[in-house]
Amino acid sequence: MIDFPTEYKDIEQKYPEVARVHHQLAELCHAAGPLDEKTRRLTKLAAAIGSGIKGAVKSHTRRALKIGINADELRHTAVLTATTIGFPAMVGALRWIEEVLLERETEEL
Repeated sequence: MIDFPTEYKDIEQKYPEVARVHHQLAELCHAAGPLDEKTRRLTKLAAAIGSGIKGAVKSHTRRALKIGINADELRHTAVLTATTIGFPAMVGALRWIEEVLLERETEEL
C-alpha cells in the first residue's frame, strides 16, 4: 500500500469519489502500454521533476525505491532533465531526491 502525504489523504476524506476515480485512472494509465514498471516509475519521476512539485518528486522517488530502483538511477533521471527544465530546476529536484534517500538511510539505521 502507498503511504500518501497528509494533504492527499485529506482530499480522499473530503472527496472520496474523486480520489477513487483518480486511482482508477492511474491504474488504467499504467496498464495502457508496453512499458515495464521500472520505466513507468522513472517516467513518472521525470514528469514530477518537470512539474517542479516537491511532493510529487518525493512521492515518486519513494515509489521507485519500493520497487528496487537504485539511488544512482534516480539521480540520473534527475540529471537528464537539466537540458529540458534548466540546471537550477534540476538541482532543486535532485535535492528533493537526496532528501528522500537520506530519510530512507535514517529509517534503516
